[in-house]
Amino acid sequence: MIPHGNSIKIFAGNSNPKLASDISTMVGVPLGDADINRFSDGEISVSINESVRGADVFVIQSTCEPVNDHLMEMLILFDALRRASAGRITAVVPYFGYGRQDRKAKARDPISAKLVADLITAAGADRVLTMDLHASQIQGFFNIPLDHMLGSSVLISYFAKKFGIGNPDVVMVSPDLGSVARSRKFTDKLELPMAIVDKRRPRANVSEVMNIIGNVEGKTVILGDDMIDTAGTLCNAAKALVERGGAKEVFACATHGVLSGPAIQRLNDSVIQEVVLLDTIPLPESKQSEKIKVLSTAEVFAEAIKRIYAEASVSALFS
Repeated sequence: MIPHGNSIKIFAGNSNPKLASDISTMVGVPLGDADINRFSDGEISVSINESVRGADVFVIQSTCEPVNDHLMEMLILFDALRRASAGRITAVVPYFGYGRQDRKAKARDPISAKLVADLITAAGADRVLTMDLHASQIQGFFNIPLDHMLGSSVLISYFAKKFGIGNPDVVMVSPDLGSVARSRKFTDKLELPMAIVDKRRPRANVSEVMNIIGNVEGKTVILGDDMIDTAGTLCNAAKALVERGGAKEVFACATHGVLSGPAIQRLNDSVIQEVVLLDTIPLPESKQSEKIKVLSTAEVFAEAIKRIYAEASVSALFS
């Protein structure tokens, strides 16, 4: 245990109990005793069954499906802890829902990511610990400290063991122009060349054309993104890499496996050999596949929690 003036306590909602349990074990403290129930009309009820007065409290909750239920659980937990005189409350949000609504795409659109940031602050959180926000500017939506963890630190380690560093037969590929900066982290650490899939729709009612910027012929490629939702873009990019670019085999990775709608069927039917995801979102039995491998983020989050509790640098984790 880290010496500190106040005790450390870890609570969790119902979104990702396995990850919360693993994190608390690695930190070295048991999960806090709290009951989260629902009234007959669906209202959420929270009861904190132990003292948190003056404690440094960490609440682990991904705002994944069902997004609104898990978001409300988290907000009500914050309110209960604040009213119970918790010393400091840190929202540990492995997956930040509503992150794709980070700007106005057209007139009269909401910026829902900003609204959720305001709700988290208003409910009583003093700081936020999250991983791979869909858009980096969401960090600026919060008026409280935010530590932004990088899922690439776990994924890079996995692919370094699988393919080695500087392998001339491997190419890192960004599935679209928006993921180029994320892919560069992989190329820098793994010492790999990079290619980009440029997706364009020439005109209305004409199917998308995918162009490959860079050489992937005869290479093993790693497609990297921050999340996989319906897997349409990823599977189409993988197909283009093989059919147009001449890639030998395709691996894919992402931090968040949303996997909604036809995602599992698309991945199973695709040319992708393996899909590597992190456990920021739990993977139910209905979404499991022989192609999917899930890596744990518990060690990264546990170390970050220890550092926040000890008032030490979190950015040093990625140096």
